[in-house]
Amino acid sequence: MNVRRRHISGIALAAATTVGIGTLSACSSDSAAAGNTDKFDVVASFYPMQYLAEQIGGDHVNVTTLTKPGQEPHDLEISAKQTAQLQEADAVLYLKGLQPAVDEAVAQSGVGNTIDAATLTKLEDHGDVEHAHEGEEASAEKEEHARDPHVWLDPVKYSEVAKGVAAAFEKADPDHAADYAKNAEALTGKLDALDSRFEDGLKNTGTKVFFTNHAAFGYLAERYGLAQEAITGLDPESEPSPARIRELHQEAKADGVTTVFYETLVSDKTARTLARDAGLRTAVLDPLEGITDRSAGDDYLQVMNSNLKALEAALGAK
Repeated sequence: MNVRRRHISGIALAAATTVGIGTLSACSSDSAAAGNTDKFDVVASFYPMQYLAEQIGGDHVNVTTLTKPGQEPHDLEISAKQTAQLQEADAVLYLKGLQPAVDEAVAQSGVGNTIDAATLTKLEDHGDVEHAHEGEEASAEKEEHARDPHVWLDPVKYSEVAKGVAAAFEKADPDHAADYAKNAEALTGKLDALDSRFEDGLKNTGTKVFFTNHAAFGYLAERYGLAQEAITGLDPESEPSPARIRELHQEAKADGVTTVFYETLVSDKTARTLARDAGLRTAVLDPLEGITDRSAGDDYLQVMNSNLKALEAALGAK
């Protein structure tokens, strides 16, 4: 969108915001069309950020993504061609700390307007997945502390990010600022309603503990008074130690856990093995890192509502 570039040069510092580069959407399914359209061209890193860009930008944006549908975003690799495509965008929206390859590509691209969602809400350290055991080195049993990037799974934090993205869009493309503000208000209203449904649905449950494949649901658990116990840490491809598996067996008995949740984009082998050995059920709790034909819904809100139903069933909501 060459005619609009005069509005966005030098906005990177003024708009210290984050957006993720999401999976392909109806707005655009060809990452080669990342720039030079007659719209506000936004490249997003993965689905949750793509969703924000589409919902807030509406008809004024052309959204493309670096993470293809069905691709696990954490280990995404960026090609030289994709890095070049970033340079043609009016804005890059990503979540720093989730996808190292994206962080590096954005830094190398030289694009003027980068929006980092990690600056729009407070990231927290949810601690170690595994606990130290007597006679074992703590460094061997614990994952190095890192700020948890999975803020989109908390509707309240996601709403905070949405407001920041809208502010960045308004500064970058002032001709359509009123529409961006209006769209953001509509989106945050939907997220407020989602928050209320989660709060009501998870208020009274038989247990507060749930098992997940990787530690993506820390913010959600914290928001609604639950306790996430993950098989692995923030990286879904990491392998649990035998000590961690023993811990989960013990916790399942002690806390009345009924279900081991697995995901749609990573292998369910470990989760199913744990469930079989511990006599537990399995179900999907989707971290919404991408939408595919296996997703229990077509967009963020639909999948989050499916997640709520899955949690209500697993936790014995009353």
